[in-house]
Amino acid sequence: MNTAVDVYANDPSVPRLTPADWLWRPWYAKLWWSAIPVWWIGMAASTRIAPLEAFYDSAAAGFLNLLFFPMTALMILGVGWAQNWLAQFPLPGDGIPLSDEAVARIADVWDEHDRAMEDLHAGSDILDPRSGALWIGNPLSSHWPHKRL
Repeated sequence: MNTAVDVYANDPSVPRLTPADWLWRPWYAKLWWSAIPVWWIGMAASTRIAPLEAFYDSAAAGFLNLLFFPMTALMILGVGWAQNWLAQFPLPGDGIPLSDEAVARIADVWDEHDRAMEDLHAGSDILDPRSGALWIGNPLSSHWPHKRL
């Protein structure tokens, strides 16, 4: 029986994709990255050229600023790389159903968590008598009317 958990050998026959394969190699990525400097050079030129200034002051240009912002391209094109990178990690359990004992332990943990959250709520709610001196009906409470020190 193999006791190693989640040990995967790297397969040398499968080439490992780099971020450049996702951020630059597709034709649409090259087009997008090439259009970004053109957009920003046009915006710089709009300070001197009146027709460009009218366009770059429009609402459509405001939306295009988001489209041609370099971080937008990086985030959108990087989604494919991130999905590929995350797919190489093994899934917990690898599709093996949990045993009845594991399911019972998980249910116990959730029940304990629910009880702890209920106790926390009761201890911090001024309308719950279980909150002690914080309870609004307690004469030691700072909320008690006509309290004398």
